[in-house]
Amino acid sequence: MDAAERVLAYGGGWLDRAGALRTDPARLDALLSEPTSVVLPLWRDRCLVDGDGPVWLTGDRASLVRTAAEETVFLGLDGGVAVFAVDLSGLSEPAAVEMAGAVRAVDVRALVGRLDPAGAAVQAYARGLLHWHRQQRYCGTCGAAAVAGGGGHVRTCSGAECGRLLFPRIEPAIIVLVEAPGSPERCLLARHAGAAEDSYSTLAGFVEVGESLEDAVRREMAEEAGITVTDVTYQGSQAWPFPAGLMVGFRATATSDEVRVDGVELLEARWFTRAELRERVAGGRRLGRVDSIDHHLLSDWLAEAH
Repeated sequence: MDAAERVLAYGGGWLDRAGALRTDPARLDALLSEPTSVVLPLWRDRCLVDGDGPVWLTGDRASLVRTAAEETVFLGLDGGVAVFAVDLSGLSEPAAVEMAGAVRAVDVRALVGRLDPAGAAVQAYARGLLHWHRQQRYCGTCGAAAVAGGGGHVRTCSGAECGRLLFPRIEPAIIVLVEAPGSPERCLLARHAGAAEDSYSTLAGFVEVGESLEDAVRREMAEEAGITVTDVTYQGSQAWPFPAGLMVGFRATATSDEVRVDGVELLEARWFTRAELRERVAGGRRLGRVDSIDHHLLSDWLAEAH
């Protein structure tokens, strides 16, 4: 994977996040009042869409949805146009859809294929930020209410003796394509708990406190599949705000082809040759989610010829 050139879904958004404006509430209020400013409405983590895709509201319709919004956040600038997102989760779904002039509420992941990566990135950015606000109403230190500020990019504890600043949480995770040692060339795929029969994907796991990304790769592969890996090599990363993930892709090489799954997170794991993967694709099996870095790790490996 060429991390310098490839743009995966939910990355490469065109917005200038204009971080300096977040500390200028008067300017943000003025931008919010401009009739050309854009408002993206969401309802309980879903995009509100019409026949053309997610609705982008301006003028009177934008002003209307802002009056019903539980939260308004500044996403950035599209050229000279300010872009905001609003959360209509306090309304019923039909009321939110009607107010936004939409036809339904849809998960952004269901729009893959209709949105380009940058368009999906803006929607996912809005989704992740608004989700965080709904989950961070109170300070985790003292329990006092946390008040939104910074254009929606920080919440401040209102406790007189606390005042802690709370920022959106990001949960890093590693995802790994493991290759077998020696010949024939094979990669390791696993069936995860809850997955359908004959449904395989690459191995992944969250990074723990005090770990480097490479440490997490080695630990997760040992815990879940009972394998030791070497040659841990970075491949690329992907924003995955569902709700707060950052997927970091790697390749690694196993020191042995013996696999022992943990039986908890992984139910089974097996090695696949390129010919076997091509046969699965020809039979209608997907190489992971099409919007996920998992798909690209597998597609790149399958396309290689040695």
